[in-house]
Amino acid sequence: MKRFVSVLVLAAALPVAAHALEFNQVQADKSSIAFVYKQMNVAVDGKFKRFSSQLSFDPAKPAAARATFDVDLASVDTGAAEGDQEVAGKPWFNTKVFPTAKFVSTGVKPLGGNKYEVTGQLSIKGKTQDVVVPATFTAQGNSGVFDGSFTIRRADFSIGEGQWAKFDIVANDVVIKFRITANASK
Repeated sequence: MKRFVSVLVLAAALPVAAHALEFNQVQADKSSIAFVYKQMNVAVDGKFKRFSSQLSFDPAKPAAARATFDVDLASVDTGAAEGDQEVAGKPWFNTKVFPTAKFVSTGVKPLGGNKYEVTGQLSIKGKTQDVVVPATFTAQGNSGVFDGSFTIRRADFSIGEGQWAKFDIVANDVVIKFRITANASK
């Protein structure tokens, strides 16, 4: 009887262990990092075409999650080649001196359901700010999707210097939106 109970306990534990997944392989072709800002009070969308990342997320252990994203600022896509060149220039991203923006997570707090609060540090143009990023996670078999958005103030990172430092033409708030698809390993 003892042996039967031991086997039953072991059998009950196996499915849990078999389903423990760590999402850690970002699928760049199914992921995106975009932004929205207002120019003369009109919403304008843009995106970044290239980024690299390291991710480790186990839904059963969210507090142990880690994420690092390096965004190639020269890969900016404003919808117009002239706009891309302008934004890559010294007053905006200054990509010759600061080629990447970087986000490094410092903590993940589960909020219930599939909602999380990710804290971290965002560095752009040599300036680093603490940020709080609300995100959702949806598992889809062996892959999962992280969706979220947060707002930064471009002045906090000196994005838009000189004549662009005022907010009469280009607003200070910029909404960063992301959709990250990652595969899991067992």
